[in-house]
Amino acid sequence: MATTATITTIATGGTIMSKERHRYPQLALLRLQSWLSPAFPTGSYSYSHSLEWAVEAGHIKDRESLVDWLEADLCYGSIRNEAIFFCEAWCSARDNDYAKLLEIAELAAAFRGTSEFALESSQQASACRATLRQVWPDRLLDSLSQLLSQREVPPVLAVILGVRSAREGVPISLALPAFLQSYVANLVTAGVRLIPLGQTDGQLAIAALEEAVLTASALARNATTDDLGSAAFMVDLASMAHETQYTRLFRS
Repeated sequence: MATTATITTIATGGTIMSKERHRYPQLALLRLQSWLSPAFPTGSYSYSHSLEWAVEAGHIKDRESLVDWLEADLCYGSIRNEAIFFCEAWCSARDNDYAKLLEIAELAAAFRGTSEFALESSQQASACRATLRQVWPDRLLDSLSQLLSQREVPPVLAVILGVRSAREGVPISLALPAFLQSYVANLVTAGVRLIPLGQTDGQLAIAALEEAVLTASALARNATTDDLGSAAFMVDLASMAHETQYTRLFRS
């Protein structure tokens, strides 16, 4: 059974309206929700993406500063790069461009600013890939995993989920915002535990980031690997400082 959805995207500082009608199996939406759910066993709860050090240093102390930090990373930093990698992997899988997909996977693996970001990416990606292989196997993803293993290249979560979403027939205009929303929601959850914040403040933070998620998604869809880069240097510096932080709850 298929469903038809109309996707409307609104960007900050102006309006980027794109109404698209997509037809895809309802099962694909259920699977996407499963893959992005906190219940999916990637171990995402154990990573703060440098938030832990930022909280200890006083850079993040309340809901507003948490939203500011994550919005900067989403629009100008490492999360923006993840959006581009997701989109490039999705397009390569859709077009059956295996050479381009391998190139994207290798570049994504190398595009880690710190050792903890590399660990955060590879560990979650490996866990995601293992579960997908057991529950929702896919030949293209298995072939890519085999090639990366032969080359000793660690997997990247954005690439794996981008490929699997494309293979499931989930449109990029739905899959990419959902991926980014899941990404920042997990970090907000870390912030709730670290600052600490109440559960309602956590949901308010997620709601405050919705427009930034849609904007980052729209921009990433028009970007290429030539647009990769980061202007959110404080996120990388925080990650480096977290490596030697004395008391830690999180692995990154």
